[in-house]
Amino acid sequence: MPSGNVIRGVRVGSAPVRPDERHQPAPRQDVTYWCRNDHRITIRIAADVAAPPLWDCPRCGLPAGQDEHNPPGRVRAEPYKSHLAYVMERRTAEEGEALLNEALAALRRRRGE
Repeated sequence: MPSGNVIRGVRVGSAPVRPDERHQPAPRQDVTYWCRNDHRITIRIAADVAAPPLWDCPRCGLPAGQDEHNPPGRVRAEPYKSHLAYVMERRTAEEGEALLNEALAALRRRRGE
């Protein structure tokens, strides 16, 4: 007696009804992008969605734009920032000094000094 989770074989070539008879595909639009290396990229997106202004070229990785005669240039990489650099963006030197003195005072109180 077969159990309920048996995988049944299917004959080669047998398929459900054609996809176009089962459902109506969503309306789509073709959007073409060009990169600095003259690569042409065409993607299909939904018709009711705004196309993104930039798309990464799958061939060279450069950004591609929709203007064939004026493609975007190379994007400059943001240099590495240390944790201290991010802290210095948020606090002035005086604020940092005040926080340090406050933390040292709390540490000295806990140690009993």
